Formats: sequence, structure tokens, C-alpha cells
Amino acid sequence: MNASFLASRTLKNFHLRLPRTTQLSKLSTSSQIRKMSSSSAAGSSPKPLDASNIIFKKAEQLKPLPDWKTLKFGKEFTDHMMIMKWNKQTGWGTPEIVPMQDLSFHPATSVFHYGFECFEGMKAYKDEKGVARLFRPNKNAERMLSTGTRISLPAFDPNELSEAIRKFVATESRWVPNERGFSLYLRPTFIGTDAALGVHDCENAMLYVIASPVGPYYSSGFKAIRLCCSEGAVRAWPGGTGQYKLGGNYAPSVLPAAEAARKGFAQILWLYGEEDYVTEVGTMNCFTVWINKNGEKELITAPLDGMILPGVTRDSILEIARERLVPQGWKVTEGKYSMKEVAEASKEGRLLEVFGAGTAALVSPVKAINYKGTEINVPLPEGQEAGPITTQVSNWILDIQYGKVPNHPWSIPATN
Repeated sequence: MNASFLASRTLKNFHLRLPRTTQLSKLSTSSQIRKMSSSSAAGSSPKPLDASNIIFKKAEQLKPLPDWKTLKFGKEFTDHMMIMKWNKQTGWGTPEIVPMQDLSFHPATSVFHYGFECFEGMKAYKDEKGVARLFRPNKNAERMLSTGTRISLPAFDPNELSEAIRKFVATESRWVPNERGFSLYLRPTFIGTDAALGVHDCENAMLYVIASPVGPYYSSGFKAIRLCCSEGAVRAWPGGTGQYKLGGNYAPSVLPAAEAARKGFAQILWLYGEEDYVTEVGTMNCFTVWINKNGEKELITAPLDGMILPGVTRDSILEIARERLVPQGWKVTEGKYSMKEVAEASKEGRLLEVFGAGTAALVSPVKAINYKGTEINVPLPEGQEAGPITTQVSNWILDIQYGKVPNHPWSIPATN
């Protein structure tokens, strides 16, 4: 049996044996994942994913670059896309960078019927010297492997995917805007492509990458938002797939989000359980800044217990906060906390800031939360749309993304 297939099945079965509160992506370290995926090359004919030799088919005519100031998210695409195909018998084919084009599939293709689909969201930035840079691409590649193997898609070495994406960005570097706040959004997508009905492990798959230049999430600086807490609907549950970046986790949230928007709220703050534990805000991880009951200054976010997505931005904020805020007397916590505790902190004057965090916005400050019909106001400095911690962590990470911090390991140059 194909070793790559066995690797994916092993990872999946390992996850299913875990206690409900165990987070797969936290246990599957980079070295463990690479060891599993690289085993596909040992003693078998199917080929592993290999980014060392990419076929480049240049578009006959390159498109004119758009006016960066008029960009709308996900509407404009670059000249090329990257395609990587997999077959159970032959393994991974040679990655190809080809002109941007439509994809054609049989109507019975498994991605259309059974949800064999996952994706990533990441960005490339341009530094002051005009060099395109990726931000922690290995993290996105590792998460895609974790998600893909959960739905029986084939394993791969995340280092090879990260390198393939780096080379793709180097090819499309003219599409990376050269202004701070602007970036090239990358959408790796992994799908099952069996042209037959029936729920079973995929024998054919495709991993492709498209790219779209985007402007700043807030065109004129931060704009604090209002949230409403979920009532009835839940985004994830113990033992489910809430920690994976599956397309099937996003479509069910659209209707509740639209209902919230009609009521004047920007996003839903997803709660869970009788205690109303805070999980995520919209499609972002959620951070709360408060003085906890012990009188400590604390930055807290929900734990990786299978209920939330292990966000790359989330992980970056936690790491940089532990490095720079802890020496200033702050406590940085990954732990369960409830909306009841947030409401109590607000009443007692201990609530300081709330913000969402994700690839699209980086951070999104919150000014109010509607909880069971009561509006909880989140303090903001007079005349400003974001608190000091929200602003500080945003600037710290932006400086890394745009290459202003020399030789930072999170910022990977995308050059030929």
C-alpha cells in the first residue's frame, strides 16, 4: 500500500484515539509531521512532493498591474497559479506554475460531494528594498498537512510545500504591492479529485495556489467593531473538526453572520457550553486584555483544545507577547475563560481591551459586545479606535512582516 497513504491514515487514526480535549496540531510537532510525510519516499515507488524542480509555463501576455488603491479583497488575481497533483499509485507529480486558468472536473468529483477540501490563507509583503517576503509559511504548510490528513488527503513534507510557495511568490513578485498595509494574499487549496461517487479515501488529489493583491483591511486606520454573542448556533464542539481549516467549517457560519450584520454587528463572538466559554470571533481568534481576579495584567486567549483554529497570527501574538510583554509585568495565558467573566470584569472596571486576530486584518479591535441583550462596552482611548496592547502587538508583527526587523526568522525572502 502507498506509504504516503499510510502516513495520512496513521495521522488520522492517531487523532481519533486522542482524548477529546487534545489538540492534534499541538501534538504533531514539525519534526513528527516531516518524519511521517517523508516516509512516503522510503522503499516505495510513489514520489514525495518535491519543490526542487518546478515547471514554469509563462503566460503569453502579462496583465497590467491594477491601481493598488482600488483593490477589493479577492477580486484581482495574478498572472499565474501553481498546481501540484497526486495519485495513489504514482505519488506527487512535478509542481507546475502555469497561467491563471479555470479548472475542469467531472461532475462526480469527490470535492463536490463529500467535502474533501481544505485551504490556507497567508500573505507576501514587500520590504523597503523591494524584496518580497513570506511570513512564517512553514506554519501554514504544517497546518495544511494536519487538516488534509484529517480528511484522508495525502501527506507531504511541509518544508517542500513552503519552498514551492516561496518560489511561486518569487515568480509573481511584481504583484506584491510595495506599500505598508498592502500585500499579496495567497490561497493554497487542497482537494480530492476522484471522478466517482462513494465515500472513501481519495486516490487522486490536487493542491493548487492562487494569489490576489489586497489593500489594508482598514483603509484609514483601525476601526473598532461591535460583536454579538452566538445564541443557539455553535461553530465547533469537542471531538469535532473546529481546529481544522476546512471549507465546511466556514459555509455554516455565513447565515448567522448575515443575521448579526442585519442587527448592526460586524461579527459573531462564538461561545460554547453552559459556561459560555469564549472561542473565536467571526473567522478570527479572540484575545482579551484585562486585570484578572488576582490583580494581574493579563492577555488571555482560548486554548488549543480542539475547539478553535490554531491561527498563525494567534501563535505569533502569543510568542511576541511572551517575549516583550511578560518582562513588562504582563501575564500571557492560553486558557478557558467565559463571557460571564468578561461581563464581570467590565462591571468591575477590569476589562481593558478585546481584539480579534487573523491573516486578513492582523488585529481587529472591539468596542462593544452584546451578551444576552446587554451591551458591554470595551474601553478605548479617547479619540482612538484601538487600545495600546492591540496597537503595540500589531506594530510589532507588521515590522517583522515588512522586513523592518533584520534577519528575523519569521520573515522569509521570496527571491529566485
